[in-house]
Amino acid sequence: MLLCIDIGNTNTVLATFEGEKLIHSWRIKTDARSTADELGLKLRGLLAGDAVEVTGVAACSTVPAALRSLRSMLARYYADLPHVIVEPGVKTGVQLAIDNPKEVGADRVVNTLAAFTLYGGPSIVVDFGTTTNFDVISGRGEFLGGAFAPGIEISFDALAARAAQLRKVEPTVPRSVIGKNTVECLQAGMYFGFAGQVDRIVERMVEELGEVRAVIATGGLAPLVIGECRTITHHEPMITLIGLRMVYDRNR
Repeated sequence: MLLCIDIGNTNTVLATFEGEKLIHSWRIKTDARSTADELGLKLRGLLAGDAVEVTGVAACSTVPAALRSLRSMLARYYADLPHVIVEPGVKTGVQLAIDNPKEVGADRVVNTLAAFTLYGGPSIVVDFGTTTNFDVISGRGEFLGGAFAPGIEISFDALAARAAQLRKVEPTVPRSVIGKNTVECLQAGMYFGFAGQVDRIVERMVEELGEVRAVIATGGLAPLVIGECRTITHHEPMITLIGLRMVYDRNR
């Protein structure tokens, strides 16, 4: 099986594929301080628990320290397996139509590849993670750029840290937009506020593009708010891992 690894700022998401079929998936906390040995032991434990035999690895990371540990781990524990790490020089088939292509995170590149392959273009990927990323794909599959906004969890953390009478609460769907207590007020602001933010940014992007074929939500926090987002047309939680599988196939 092909093992795909997406190391993000907050979580690391892994999945195995047989051909195009996703077989297993896991989500673990990212720790940039983990050594190659710690990462290797954790990975072996996950694979052994489901009796997975890996035949290849595709990976990307937005965390430089974790990327170094990943390289060392692959060299030590999986040296006999073919692997692809998405970085400059790796064939993705994605043209980066922006000012400085070196600035683009590998996850945004593979999201572009997967979104265009699955849904066509123009399209927009909204990735709900540590930050909320908006990735815009042209009708020819080019990465055109996008927008960043603070993520849901870091926004909650900032409120709790800067407002003396506010605290961390569970991010969840509120019973009403009019909160009756502090917790409900925070949850209402999060839920309706982030949904409104997504819709307005997507609407402005559509105005500039002229039309879009799909607006795809992904990321671990997407299920919290997409029910209130009128502009989201598809939900694909594994789009980055699907893109990694596609990149592996191109470079195999």
